[in-house]
Amino acid sequence: MIVFPIMNDALTRPSSVNKNKPPASIALDKIGIPHRLFLHEGTVTSFEQAARERGQKPAQVVRSILFQIRPEEFVMVLVAGSEQVDWKKLRQLVRRSRVRMATEDEVLEITGYRVGTVSPFGMARQVKVMIDASVLRMEEVSIGSGVRNTAIILKSADLRRALGDAEMVSLLEESHPS
Repeated sequence: MIVFPIMNDALTRPSSVNKNKPPASIALDKIGIPHRLFLHEGTVTSFEQAARERGQKPAQVVRSILFQIRPEEFVMVLVAGSEQVDWKKLRQLVRRSRVRMATEDEVLEITGYRVGTVSPFGMARQVKVMIDASVLRMEEVSIGSGVRNTAIILKSADLRRALGDAEMVSLLEESHPS
């Protein structure tokens, strides 16, 4: 595993395991999932830029999106690239007529991560995770690490294995085929 040091210690959460690793990387290490870190040299402003700098296609960048499905109940949906979640399909899957995206404050409270760094690993509070089938179409993907401008790159099969309890779903809008 190649590990790039984190340059801003203020962005990492304290860990007795290794203070130089993002929390999601520490969580993956604990369960034996091979991965590597990618440190962007500058600020990342889009997933297209992130993919380009990582030498990936946009479809390889996995977004972790948090939704509130009931008061105090959240679900995280993993989708590839720019694909959009079909709200009707999501409402049907969670059996709720009203679903909304979590606010930035809720994302931080529930996951422990800021928007743009969210990972399904090492969250402050565990939530149900759903993986859209689009995530597993590429052999290698990248996900948030919990630290700004740092990504975790791993095989999609390892991502699936690490999220063994996650539900595989088809949540993309029909107008956005992948």
